[in-house]
Formats: sequence, C-alpha cells, structure tokens
Amino acid sequence: MSNTPPLWRTFLVFLAPMMLSNILQSLFGTINNVYLGQMIGVDALAAVSVFFPVMFLLIAFVMGLSSGATVLIGQAWGAGEPEKVKAVAGTTLTIALLGSAIIAVFGGLFTRQLLIALATPADILDQASAYARIMMITMPLTFVFILLTAMMRGVGDTLTPLLALSISIVVGLAATPALIKGWFSLPRLGVASAAWASALSGLLTLLWLVVHLRRRRHPIAFDNALLRNMRPNGTLLRKVMHLGIASAVGMAVFSLAELVLLGLVNGFGSDATAAYGAVNQVMSYVQFPAMSIAISVSIFGAQAIGRGHADRVGAIVRTGILMNLVLTGGLVALAYLFSRAVMSFFIIDVAVVDLAQGLLHIALWSSVPLGMAAVFSGAMRASGTVWAPLSVSIFVVAAIEVPSAILLSRAIGVDGVWAAYPITFSAMFLLQMSYYMLVWRKRAVRRLI
Repeated sequence: MSNTPPLWRTFLVFLAPMMLSNILQSLFGTINNVYLGQMIGVDALAAVSVFFPVMFLLIAFVMGLSSGATVLIGQAWGAGEPEKVKAVAGTTLTIALLGSAIIAVFGGLFTRQLLIALATPADILDQASAYARIMMITMPLTFVFILLTAMMRGVGDTLTPLLALSISIVVGLAATPALIKGWFSLPRLGVASAAWASALSGLLTLLWLVVHLRRRRHPIAFDNALLRNMRPNGTLLRKVMHLGIASAVGMAVFSLAELVLLGLVNGFGSDATAAYGAVNQVMSYVQFPAMSIAISVSIFGAQAIGRGHADRVGAIVRTGILMNLVLTGGLVALAYLFSRAVMSFFIIDVAVVDLAQGLLHIALWSSVPLGMAAVFSGAMRASGTVWAPLSVSIFVVAAIEVPSAILLSRAIGVDGVWAAYPITFSAMFLLQMSYYMLVWRKRAVRRLI
C-alpha cells in the first residue's frame, strides 16, 4: 500500500504558507500607507505613489527572472540533481545582482531627473526624489529577496519564505514609524522613512536567511557550491531568460491594460474612481488563492517533468482546477454574501458604497475563470512552453478586454468597464484550456535541464 498522500493534501500544505505570505505582504503595504498618510500627510502618499510605475517595471523584471529560475530549479529538484539547482540559483542571482547594481548606480545619480521626466508635481518632487533614490540604491536587497523566496518554492519550500517575510514585515512595521517620528533618538527622515525601513528589513532578513539556510543545509543555502556557481552560465542564462521574459512581458501587458481601464473609470468622476480602488482591493485578495494555485501547478509540474513523470501533469492540472473551484470560489461566495460590509470597510459614503457593491457583483465571479486560465498556463510553463500562453493573454487583452471596456462603457456607463472583466477572463480560460488540450497535451514533454 502506498504511503503517498493525496495530491490535494500536498497542494494545501504547499499553498497555505504561500497564500498567507501574499496576504501579509498586501497588509504590510496598506499599513505602511496608513503610517505615511496619518503621520506625515497626503503629500507623503502622493510622493510614494509617483514612484510606483517605475517600481512595478523593476519588479516585473526580477519576477520574470524568478519565474524562469523556478521552473528550471523545479525540474532539477524533481530529477534529484541538487548540483543543477545550485547552478541555476547561482547564475540567476549573479545576473540579478549585476542588473540591480546598475539600477542602484543610476538611481543614485539620476533619480530626480527621472521623476521630472515622469511629470512629478513640483510640490512633492523633493520628497518623491528622497524616497525613490533610497529604493533604487537598495534595489539589490529587494531583487535578492524576491529571487531567493521564489527559488525556495521551486524545491518545495513555502514555509521558509513565509518566515522570512514575517521577519521583514515586523522589522519594517517597527522601523517606519520610529524613523518618521524620530523615536529612540533616531533621525526623523520624513517620506524616506518608508524606504529606509524597507532597506533595513531587507538587510536583516537576508542576513537571517544566510544563517538559517546554511544551518538547515537547504538546497538554496549560500554554501561553497552555490558560491562557485555565482558566475553567469550562458546556457542556463538563455533558458532562464527565455522563460522569464515572457512572464515579465505578461505583467507589463496586464498593467498597461489596467491603466487604460482606469482612464475610462476616471472619466465617470471621483466616485467611480473611489469605487474602482475599493473593488480592486477586494478582487486582489480574492485572487490570491488563484495565483498561488497557478504557481503551485507550475512548480509541481516542473518537478514531475524532472522526475520523468510528465504523465502526472494532467492529475496536477485537475487538482489545481478543483482547488481553484473550492478556495477561490469559496472566497467569491463569501465576498458576495458580505459585499456591503466589505465595501463599507473601504468607503464611508453611502452612494459610493452602493456603486462599488454593484460593480463588485458584476466582476467578482470572474476571478474563478481567471484562476482556471492561470492553472493551464502554469502547467504549460512547467515544461518551458511560455510564448503560446503569453500570446493568448495578449490577444485577449488587446482584442477583447480593452475594446469591450470601451464599447460597453459608452453603451451602459461605468458598469460596462467592469463587465469587461468576466468577458475577458472567461475568454482567457476557454482559449488557454483549448490550447492545453488540443495542442500542448499532444506534444512530447522533455526536461529543459
């Protein structure tokens, strides 16, 4: 009799720490904004927000790297080849450090000019420059942290990234108000307090990780084997970039589409914009399980392919779909049941609450087909198939989401913008599933490493 636990149980054990990490990260960002807004003022929030588009592009780059590295590490780990895990980790970390060092130098010299080019209002330019300069100079800490946590998940470890994030958040939440107010004889650093607190938490967390991983003899530990591989390997780098660039492009495309939709919403007035912000907050929390399940499918699929069990990918996909229905669908049902109370948490104006609740009802259920689409694309990504799923996503965004939002907003008002989400995500689900079943499943799946 086999002692192997059922796949759904393995999914849950892997998923739970990852979903909690996502929730904690979002809460940390929210609380940091509260600190800045309440302890300094609205200009502080504006100064930090100016840097967000730049930060998103930088994070998209490292998230792309981490996506590519995680697939290769998952396959190497599944094949029982820890030396290849070290090779991928070393190459990826070296490239990330080189890239982030260039960003740090550029940020130290030209942050102000960059923000002027972004048309930053003159009254917040000094504050925004102070914040952005520190964030860019300390980008190596951010890049390494993101990569390490992603690569640890590639070998099946989601608990250590959760512990590391918890340490980072505790340090950050303590340091930000202390630096804003100058507690414990610390200097008062204004808006830059959040950036310095982020740097401090990143540094202390990375130091803890170095010690903790070495003590546990973790596969991603900074031991002699990893340090020997801290030089670019051209073959591995090409594979990482082939997988990673697609992920980064996908993030950028979705971001641009959201900017277009936000512009449409803004045309209906400030109440619509406020409702947009509140509904997006709720949808982001509801979508955490869906995105975590997709990452799990990709990692489990990569490990199965590495073990030579590509036939297991179908079972992994079915389990991912089931988990999405139960977890994402359950959260969607709860959000519908308590929609007014949830909207009232973000908004106090009764008229805006009514508007936001109606928009939430239109769009929220679409998180389920979005999660299913992500499961299929995650499974294909595990084998190195990234450009076809990306092409589907770009087609859906360009040919369905943006046009339908424009046409429907003109026909039925702001509701039409939100109606574009279920139309888009349903189409994405059907197209990704069709490509997976009709094309991908009929191909021979081979290891990439």
